[in-house]
Parts: sequence; C-alpha cells; structure tokens
Amino acid sequence: MRFMMLVKHPEKFSGPPPKELVEAMEKLNQDSRTAGIIVSSGGLAPMAASTRVRLSQGKVTALDGPFVETKEIVGGYAVLEFNSQQEAVEGAIQFMELHRKYWPAWEGETEVRQIFNFDDYNCDNARANLKEDSISRK
Repeated sequence: MRFMMLVKHPEKFSGPPPKELVEAMEKLNQDSRTAGIIVSSGGLAPMAASTRVRLSQGKVTALDGPFVETKEIVGGYAVLEFNSQQEAVEGAIQFMELHRKYWPAWEGETEVRQIFNFDDYNCDNARANLKEDSISRK
C-alpha cells in the first residue's frame, strides 16, 4: 500500500532545521531506501515562493504567495510503501520522534494518507480495505 505523509507546521518554523535533525533524517531516508519503503520525499519551498491555482465560480485563477490567511503550511512530504496503515503511522511516529529529539521547540504534525490509483475508485475493494483497516486499529 502506498501512503503520502504531509508534514505540517506553523510558518514560523520555515527556516532550516538543526544540523543534527538533518543528519538523522538523512539516515532514516537512507535506511528507508535500503528497505524499499521510500518512493520519494522532500521539503517544500516557502509560501512566498508558491502559487495557488483555484477554481471558483467557474473561473480559474492563479494567486502568488505568500498567503495571508495561512496559519499552517505543508513543509515537506514523503511517499512510502507499507503493508498497512498501522505501519505507515508507526513510520510517521518515528519521523516525528526525530523532530522531538533534535528540534524540541518545533511543533507540527504529519498527516498520513493512503494513495489510491484509478482502480481503487472503480471497485468495492478499496472500501473493503479501508473498512478492514479501520476495524484492525480499534
């Protein structure tokens, strides 16, 4: 199963992380690549260098950042392969523990979301898997 992890935090933490955290994340990334878990990951540019493309009332518009209404930003992402959502959540906890250890003032969250392909939308299998996974986590 493929999952996307979105790392969210207040924009005040948008500077470079401590060197020790970067080194620990590089090791976790390398271990994940060796284990065949990680597909892709990276940090994201600041909101000031971003653009939102919006469809509203039948009109498509592009708005350059920064975005004043933003309280929290997505600062990074990872696409990973796990056997279950529980394993994906455990991976996110491991990642957040690195932040707790090496950047104790940092606050944020990692959102874990399963990635579906087109086949998942065309069959009842995806709903059955989601229902089965939510039952196993209770």
